[in-house]
Amino acid sequence: MKIIHIANFYGPKSGGIKTTLHNLGSEYRKVGHEFIYVVPGKKFGREKTDHGGCITLPSWVIPFSGGYRVIKSNRQVKTILQSLMPDRIEVSDRFTLSCLGNWAKHRGIPAIVFSHETLRGLVKNYFGLSLKSFVGWHNSRLAGKFDYVVTTTNFAASEFNDIGTSNVVRVPLGVDLETFSPLHHNEELRTKMLKGGEVLLIHCGRLSPEKKPERSLQALRELLERGINARLVYIGSGPLHKKLYDSSRDIPVTFWGYVANKNLLAQMIASADVSLAPGPIETFCLAALESLASGTPVVASNTSAVGEFLIDEEGDFVGLTAANNGAAFADAIEIILEELREDSTLSSRCRIQAEKFPWSQTVRRLESLNEMTAA
Repeated sequence: MKIIHIANFYGPKSGGIKTTLHNLGSEYRKVGHEFIYVVPGKKFGREKTDHGGCITLPSWVIPFSGGYRVIKSNRQVKTILQSLMPDRIEVSDRFTLSCLGNWAKHRGIPAIVFSHETLRGLVKNYFGLSLKSFVGWHNSRLAGKFDYVVTTTNFAASEFNDIGTSNVVRVPLGVDLETFSPLHHNEELRTKMLKGGEVLLIHCGRLSPEKKPERSLQALRELLERGINARLVYIGSGPLHKKLYDSSRDIPVTFWGYVANKNLLAQMIASADVSLAPGPIETFCLAALESLASGTPVVASNTSAVGEFLIDEEGDFVGLTAANNGAAFADAIEIILEELREDSTLSSRCRIQAEKFPWSQTVRRLESLNEMTAA
């Protein structure tokens, strides 16, 4: 089967979308499918990669996004698709690429769209309003264009379920269990990152407004006031970098920037005590799952989807959720630190929980959609 995946918001320093595309491509190829991903670039280009064929199309840089791009012309996308003759298309952009659903439908090509974000959450975050009718209208319209809307968690699916959408399926994303592992704990690197501190906190993710990266700073200040000698390391870049840097000159914070070296990234995560995921509208959060795979417990926002995979089958926690304020996050971090001291199995339980989310399982579930469509 030839699968074409079209996505926006892809770039050299993009996080979740790039990780998803590359891992889907690798897994699809392992089971015999041909995989091509079409993404925005500076100009037209075509290359073979370990994940499949990659086609870049001319794009616009989104202002104040830190380099994210959007394909300029959907007409070019359709021309490419026409020439490639896909057996299925997958779309990762519910806004500017939704027209591809109808294009595929008119040609009898199965098509699915990934809802990587919650429109309800984005509207509330940026406008401070619920705009319930608009959100429902948009989601209903989106679902009508595609055979399936793929959501990664119950949280992501809820805004579709609330309007009675019948073609929503839940397909959790996965984690690279070889790259991310507790075995990559590096004591020398940990000492370098701590710079004299005792507790190492990491925030791995894009420094953008909707992800509320300032919450990690607020939590650190709370911990310092409580006498905990902690240091926070930000791994990632984004439009809020300067603002965060300027507001944290008086406390132990390191801005490591975007880490392209996966091995280094894995060692950094595995060497930390706690991983912070404060984004209040995260629909999955790959960084949180990568942390668990590395044996590092997570503290996340209680309004996001991350809490859905922080409780294992025995009912024990491998991380905690907290209200969206610095004090609540600090409270949760303290509980995790105490648990690490008292329970030597916490790290291994984090790993075991992550092992339930291999990318191979994600692809098997996506493959099953073809059978459902044929039926």
